[in-house]
Order: sequence, then C-alpha cells, then structure tokens
Amino acid sequence: MRSFDERSTSSIHPNSFTTQFLGRMAERDEPPTAGEADVAGPWRVEPVAWNGGSGYGLFRIGESLARGFAPVGLYPSRWLALVAAAVLPGTGRDPLIRLEKQPDADGVYPLVLLPGADGGEVVGHLQLFDEALIDAMNVAIHLLQAPESLAWLLEAAGSVTLERCGAILDERVAAGVEGEG
Repeated sequence: MRSFDERSTSSIHPNSFTTQFLGRMAERDEPPTAGEADVAGPWRVEPVAWNGGSGYGLFRIGESLARGFAPVGLYPSRWLALVAAAVLPGTGRDPLIRLEKQPDADGVYPLVLLPGADGGEVVGHLQLFDEALIDAMNVAIHLLQAPESLAWLLEAAGSVTLERCGAILDERVAAGVEGEG
C-alpha cells in the first residue's frame, strides 16, 4: 500500500486534473500540509473481496475499486474499518498535548497544551512518564474536534454499546453532575 510520501494520483486513475498537470505538480516539493491532507478524508467504507472471502476496504471519497483505486486499508470486519476511518484523520495532525520528558521540581511530569507561548501551557501532571497515555489522549482530542470522525467511531461501537453509553450519559446530564466518572 502507498504511504503519504508516494504519489497518490496517477494517469491510470480518473482525475479532473490532466496527467501533464499532475506530472508537473509532482516535480515540486510537497507542502508541509500534504501529510495531513492525505489522511484527512473524508473516508468511505466499502465491502470488498478479500483473502478468498469478503471484507471491507477503506477509501478516500472519490476513490473506489470501481474507479481503479486500491483501498487505503483492508479489514476482515466492518467495525475495524470504521475505527480506522475514525482515527486516520488524526494521524496526520500535530498533537495538541505533549508530556515533558523531564520531571519538574516536584518529581512529576508536566502535561503541556500546545501550541502556546514559551513552549505551551502546563495543564496537568503525571506521576509516571506515560507516552502511550498522551498518544491515546491526542487521538481522543482529535475525535472531539472532528464530528465525522466521532460519528465513525460511534457507528463502530454498535447498538449495545451506544445503548449503555446513552443511559450513562442521560443519567449524568439529568443529574447535572460534571466530572463524575
């Protein structure tokens, strides 16, 4: 499969721009926004033949097997393709928070909100250096920033999870309680 470093268009795929124009553009350096644009979506999940059976392909809008494009990802089950569609746009974005590599004077690791003056604003502290937690928080932040991505994730959750989630959320909102959980 292609990475975002490789050309994502070619003369064999249908495109509104001419092959000559795309060739001239490909000779230039890509702007720093190219990586984010390549994964931003919007995405489409389609059934595909896969591994001698069926599965689901993840395609950019405007791309499909019928139009000669390979899927960005192949999955044996639809829910995995939906999760990929939800989180993929966030993989091209800069993180909103980061964990300082050195503990502060109190021996805890500052959590910094980016961007900001003087390297960002400290918005929390962790007792342990946990980059996996910060990565997961950045994924969740992206989902909160992107309604379409959040909708993909909610669809992937399925009806039982949504029913349970809805009951929890309804109770919290009805009680007017913040920060409980």
